[in-house]
Amino acid sequence: MGGLEDVFGELIFCYCSLMAEVFVSGIIASARGFGDNRLSIRYQLSVGGGWRIVQGEGEGQTQTDCPSVFENAYFGHPIDLHLATSSIQGWPRLLIQIWHHDNYGRQEIAGYGTLLLPTSPGKHVLTSGCWRPKGNWREEMMHKLVGGGLQLTSLSALEDPTIREKIISVSAGTVRFELNIITKNFSRYGILS
Repeated sequence: MGGLEDVFGELIFCYCSLMAEVFVSGIIASARGFGDNRLSIRYQLSVGGGWRIVQGEGEGQTQTDCPSVFENAYFGHPIDLHLATSSIQGWPRLLIQIWHHDNYGRQEIAGYGTLLLPTSPGKHVLTSGCWRPKGNWREEMMHKLVGGGLQLTSLSALEDPTIREKIISVSAGTVRFELNIITKNFSRYGILS
């Protein structure tokens, strides 16, 4: 085709070649310990001010796994990102929400978690511990009998420790990730990886 698309592609190439880059490729592998394994995961990439997503999706959702035999929920959901940065501040992290699907088609939050992307290149198998807000005795009883439960009004509580420390929570389960990390041009900024 040529024209504007070629110029735009060259601009992105020039822009990225001046910056440090991180390539992330892998999967959201599985989840366990949430009481029931009919789960799906919604995720969102959170980055600092100097970071840009060059290619890939910064948010997404897995399919719902409804196994009849296994204790774990298996996803194998791909994550493929190309990031560029002019600063290592605000290193990328994934904010995750685990959703439970019941027999009546209802969805409720089963947990929240965060995963700081690895800073070193190579293959990484990582586990994110998850939690959910804990209510008073009445809210917890309703959660057990009817479903539902407390939810965060904003995911900013996952990023800000001053908000997070004020939330009473209970452990909810774990999510397993398998990620491959490639770093490029970090030596230009005096960062050894």
